[in-house]
Amino acid sequence: ISVIQSNILNISVTDKIKRSVSLVSHSQITRLYSRFTSLDKGENGTLSREDFQRIPELAINPLGDRIINAFFPEGEDQVNFRGFMRTLAHFRPIEDNEKNKDSNATEPLNSRNNKLLFAFRLYDLDRDNKISRDELLQVLRMMVGVNISDEQLGSIADRTIQEADQDGDNSISFSEFIKVLEKVDVEQKMSIRFLH
Repeated sequence: ISVIQSNILNISVTDKIKRSVSLVSHSQITRLYSRFTSLDKGENGTLSREDFQRIPELAINPLGDRIINAFFPEGEDQVNFRGFMRTLAHFRPIEDNEKNKDSNATEPLNSRNNKLLFAFRLYDLDRDNKISRDELLQVLRMMVGVNISDEQLGSIADRTIQEADQDGDNSISFSEFIKVLEKVDVEQKMSIRFLH
């Protein structure tokens, strides 16, 4: 990596981002920066949705558009390296030495709670902090395509909401979402070893 790129890295990656992605080494940041610049077809230091859509794994993922949207703050159509790192941090595996961290420290982005919040937001299409039946149906359609009838999807959505909804509002809140997934190994299922 050139001296210029190294200096840009040192400027671009703030201490706050380093803390939130915890235990990320300079070489890991350098590799991610290299990947970021290889995706940056406009060579302007930011990525667009189109840049992400060229990633084969996202292009074939039924939730690819929802995952891509997670990289972009509300109303933004570009993401810089800090934003890229911040979103990817949710998928970092939790190391054994991170599990017993100081309880007063800021919760890392790859914590169980933050991974669940990230997943919840993939379903909460209108960002009202609830997953409605219609939102659940839309995501299910994205996931299964035309392989299941609308009637079957409706039945799955109804059953899911019935099982998760504890306050009777016919939707799933974040706390209800957490409760449903309490026995799921989210830390493992939402981890990508992209930094090793």
